[in-house]
Amino acid sequence: MTTTTNTRPDSAAPRHDPKVTTALRRFAISISVLNILGYTVLGFEQPWLWPFVALATAYAVEIGLEVIGARSEGRAPRFLGNGVRGLVEFLYPAHITALAVNMLTYVNDQVLAMMFGVVVAIGAKWVLRAPLRGRLRHFMNPSNFGIMVILVVFPWASIAPPYHFTENVDGVIDWLLPVAIIGLGTMLNAKLTGRMWLIAAWLSVFVLQSVVRGIVLDTSILGGLATMTGVAFVLFTNYMITDPGTSPSRPASQIAFGGGVALVYGMLTGAGIPYGLFFATAAVCAIRGGFLWSVYIVEKVRTEREARERAIAAAGGPAPVVVAAPSNTKEVVVA
Repeated sequence: MTTTTNTRPDSAAPRHDPKVTTALRRFAISISVLNILGYTVLGFEQPWLWPFVALATAYAVEIGLEVIGARSEGRAPRFLGNGVRGLVEFLYPAHITALAVNMLTYVNDQVLAMMFGVVVAIGAKWVLRAPLRGRLRHFMNPSNFGIMVILVVFPWASIAPPYHFTENVDGVIDWLLPVAIIGLGTMLNAKLTGRMWLIAAWLSVFVLQSVVRGIVLDTSILGGLATMTGVAFVLFTNYMITDPGTSPSRPASQIAFGGGVALVYGMLTGAGIPYGLFFATAAVCAIRGGFLWSVYIVEKVRTEREARERAIAAAGGPAPVVVAAPSNTKEVVVA
């Protein structure tokens, strides 16, 4: 006779630790303010209704997949247990992803293409996962992945024109806007996400690859470096590549991640492949995911081998090995 114990908790564990939740809150506020300014002052070219469509799509997909995941894993949905605040904090990542995908892509008047990118970005968090610190975590940057899939599936689509971040402003505001983004992003990443090593490596190798491409491929070095002065590049540096959920925490790993993205970007750009920032980030995230799986598999094999060796030692020595003998003789047992 067996008894079954109900292990379903009354409320799920928090989705993020308090520090990460604070970082996500500030990310969400920052990108919301940027969108408001973008549609009222700066010159965003997507229809003003589209951010709301993107948000509604992201919220619905995030909540729906969480309900399905909670039921399959035998736990309570993570947006329950803390009232409205719990729901709002649960939706921070979806909020950021939705606004980023809509803000950074241009799909003409095809709103379904933008919605498709949002669905892919949210859904990828449940599919592209790897074991890390004892649990499965998504390793692909959601916003970046959604944008990349749009560019691949819809060849006529493109990223939003960089000029639309400052299309309707000029003079000193052209300089103040990126300075403000850099200042806010630096404080956010230095105090909360701890991704300054990643940013330093990303910027350093980006400069290096621009110089190398200029020397090897005879491209404009100043043109390559000028990319770093755009608002889109500043946003990517401070708010995309530093995603705490899909980038490593240790300084050495951050350096490898940030430098790797810049290196792959240089290779893609040198090969004439457009939209290198998004493809490079996706490639490095995929490499990291494969690395996490390989570490997990190697560790699992080692643990199982050690468990077998301990079991044999506890039994008093190696187990007897039976060697097959010809059919007309008896089996031979070798100790």
